[in-house]
Amino acid sequence: MINRAILVGRLTRDPDLRYTSSGVAVATFTVAVNRQFTNQQGEREADFINCVIWRKSAENFANFTHKGSLIGVDGRIQTRSYENQQGNRVYVTEVIVDNFSLLESRSQSERYQQQHGNNDTQGSDSPQNTTTNNNSDNNPFGKAVGNKNTENSKSSDDNDPFADNGQQIDISDDDLPF
Repeated sequence: MINRAILVGRLTRDPDLRYTSSGVAVATFTVAVNRQFTNQQGEREADFINCVIWRKSAENFANFTHKGSLIGVDGRIQTRSYENQQGNRVYVTEVIVDNFSLLESRSQSERYQQQHGNNDTQGSDSPQNTTTNNNSDNNPFGKAVGNKNTENSKSSDDNDPFADNGQQIDISDDDLPF
């Protein structure tokens, strides 16, 4: 049997980080994922998918993401049901996240928030393509999803020798650790 879900989208709100009575961290969030096609008015519609992430990954996710963050998640779809206060059976379908990737730099995220009128940024030092794994599975996003186009990429720190600026780096044998 196969049950995998891979989503790339933006957070609709800040993650809601809570702790169980036994002290286990759990964060819930919603990812807006654009559909591949446009409607009759020429606009792209989006699906809003509820997600849950557990333990240390939940804490990291809550610390490094905020409303509007572009993220990738890998997990499994799970359904559950419960009886609400009115006695009605409520069914819930959500993605239980195993891995996540931050798909834009902090400066790109802040720029997106400014363009879309969202000023409730959290100060985080989230690097691009940070990946947190909840298990030993390989991250399906790798570098291919989060890579920046070198033509459009300018490093926020011009002194960073590892910035993706398209120039070669001179390294001598003395610089290598082996």
